[in-house]
Amino acid sequence: MHDNKIIVIGLGYVGLPLAVALADHFDVTGFDIDRGRVAELGRGEDRTRELTAERLASSKLKLTCEPEEARGGDIYIVTVPTPVDDANRPDLSPLLSATRSVAGLIDRERPAIVVYESTVYPGVTEDICGPELERVSGLSRGPHFKLGYSPERINPGDREHTVDRIVKVVAGEDADTTERLSAMYGAINGGKIFKAASIKAAEAAKVIENAQRDINIAFMNEITQIFAKLDLSIWDVLAAARTKWNFLPFEPGLVGGHCIGVDPYYLAHRARELGHEPRIILAGRETNDGMGAWVADRLHERLGANRSRILVLGLTFKENVPDLRNSRVIDVISRLQWLGHEVLVADPLADAAEARHEYGLELVDPATLGQSADLVLGAVAHDEYRGWSAKDVAGLLAPSGQVADLKRLWQWDEQPSFEMWTL
Repeated sequence: MHDNKIIVIGLGYVGLPLAVALADHFDVTGFDIDRGRVAELGRGEDRTRELTAERLASSKLKLTCEPEEARGGDIYIVTVPTPVDDANRPDLSPLLSATRSVAGLIDRERPAIVVYESTVYPGVTEDICGPELERVSGLSRGPHFKLGYSPERINPGDREHTVDRIVKVVAGEDADTTERLSAMYGAINGGKIFKAASIKAAEAAKVIENAQRDINIAFMNEITQIFAKLDLSIWDVLAAARTKWNFLPFEPGLVGGHCIGVDPYYLAHRARELGHEPRIILAGRETNDGMGAWVADRLHERLGANRSRILVLGLTFKENVPDLRNSRVIDVISRLQWLGHEVLVADPLADAAEARHEYGLELVDPATLGQSADLVLGAVAHDEYRGWSAKDVAGLLAPSGQVADLKRLWQWDEQPSFEMWTL
């Protein structure tokens, strides 16, 4: 097993930590079509901030954007994104593009395993990717390659549940493939392997993990809206409810990112193909997708429907990560702009060029604004913002300015000098 050549396709949030962990035990090449990404990793720079420069420098991982250097692998691991299109339908084009790339790399005389980590609905690996591998390569599933699936469970910014510490679900198309994949993944996480009953079962397990979280957060968002009509803070309600031993500690929020805000649509798509209307799944998605507009409308009401200058703190999809993909903070911003407000956006972790490209926003430095904001909105719970004092926040506010804290960033001992609103 340790003589096997492993190729990891895609060096993003999922692929890079996996490739580096595997390289501690195997001959591993990390392949990415983004030459800039490969170059920056070669310099010891990781824009995702998942790995330090020291970890990259000490790794034996080989990096390449040249297909020839990824040819003839024993195991190919595909870790590319699986987004949705503008109509929230699964967009398998990155996955199929990676599949076609792998098809051109398999050596006819050296049978390979192609294992997918990308989140998909049940059946994609065997019914879509497998046939595409055969079509493009001219090879046959079985004699020339086998299929496997091991769902990624990376949580960006999470330093506790890293790929070398979590249980890895593994499934191969036959017992031998499952055993080989179990040995490979088990080498990096101390053997914490769960062998799923089938590839489809593994695919389904992954997609429901995120759908379940989405639905639970949707419930919190809905009761937040209900309690707001009663002038009740959801945080006060949760503080009491959490004293029950089996209460699930979910919180309301803006559900974005590349997993929870996307994966339920994959399951819903497959359900409809099978003639089943996924009412609960889509109701949760509708609630969460509408949360940003609801927050903006409440802020608009509190400002008295006057044109105001609003400073939004945080743009990334979650705290302490630079990832802007599918951030739902933009829903709040866009709605506030549509309502006529001037909106300024700051984020200490987001890349300014990416914010400009993705959302047309120019990030600002709060320190340069003075006391000019009619409203400061704490939208993302970055540690830097959590460390601010009431005096720090007051230094951004115009006379009679207000603060809205969506994530309960600030719980100061002293009473602030300004009006403050939480969900």
